[in-house]
Amino acid sequence: MQTEFSRALGIDIPLLCGAMYPCSNPELVAAVSEAGGIGIVQPLSLTYVHGYEFREGLRTIRQLTSKPIGVNLIIERSSRKYLDRVHHWLDIALEEQVSLLVTALGNPRWVVDRAAPAGVTVYHDVTNRTWADKALDGGVDGLICVNNRAGGHAGTLSSQQLLEELLPLGKPLICAGGIGDPQGYAAAIHAGYAGVQLGTRFIATRECSAHADYKQAILQAGEDDIVLSEKITGVPVSLIATPSIRRMGLHAGPLAKWLLRGHRSRHWMRTFYSLQSVWKLRRAALQGMGYRDIFQAGKSVEGITRIESAGDIVREYDAALG
Repeated sequence: MQTEFSRALGIDIPLLCGAMYPCSNPELVAAVSEAGGIGIVQPLSLTYVHGYEFREGLRTIRQLTSKPIGVNLIIERSSRKYLDRVHHWLDIALEEQVSLLVTALGNPRWVVDRAAPAGVTVYHDVTNRTWADKALDGGVDGLICVNNRAGGHAGTLSSQQLLEELLPLGKPLICAGGIGDPQGYAAAIHAGYAGVQLGTRFIATRECSAHADYKQAILQAGEDDIVLSEKITGVPVSLIATPSIRRMGLHAGPLAKWLLRGHRSRHWMRTFYSLQSVWKLRRAALQGMGYRDIFQAGKSVEGITRIESAGDIVREYDAALG
């Protein structure tokens, strides 16, 4: 089935492998694109976790597939050094002719202004109508609708609530969160979504470089094992409730909560959390329980029962549309 999203990108199947820190290795991104969906590169994962210079990493993926790929850019106002790095990644992504940019956290206007003349599509992560309106004011082509079943930074609304709120905006919508089986994918497309983004499902694949402990934790977990922790980035992040997470606790302490409420201090506190979590998540994903069992995942774990190849998953999901 073709949708407005898949037609615009020239892909066969409206299915995305969402950008994941630290799990978006080149082989996984390429496998999803080669099978007819589209893999999204997470720059920090590509460079910090997997050790590629950014351009080199994109070209490595190009050696594995000639089909469209995307790049994720977190554009929240942060340190000048980080924003300079984002601008650098954007420059290279456009020079290397990526097909899709997925922006998050911030005003995407400056990205759109750079991408549109190059014919590159831009979608923005949103969790509600307020953020969707701001993204559309920034000129994006479509919206990644992050619902309350997603891994990582989950939203607060269900996929159906987001569809009802955002469909009247007249832009293609991507369902992101909670889909771990072909039936859920087909239901989202038939409901009116122009595509579906999977994250957790693609961690449990042969191409993903995540440690076997991480993959087994996904296979063994049910949706009730997914909890929200404030201690990873300062805002709730979906994780598997492993022993390490239970010992760590889910809620920020009184001082952290106070700092997170301040206009300026919240950026300091979130930076403090993020600097710790970038290192912890990387080590957990690569070393498994030999380090700590800190594993990001969404409620889609409920439908994930085996490790498969990424290409087989894409084809299986496509077949569910009939």
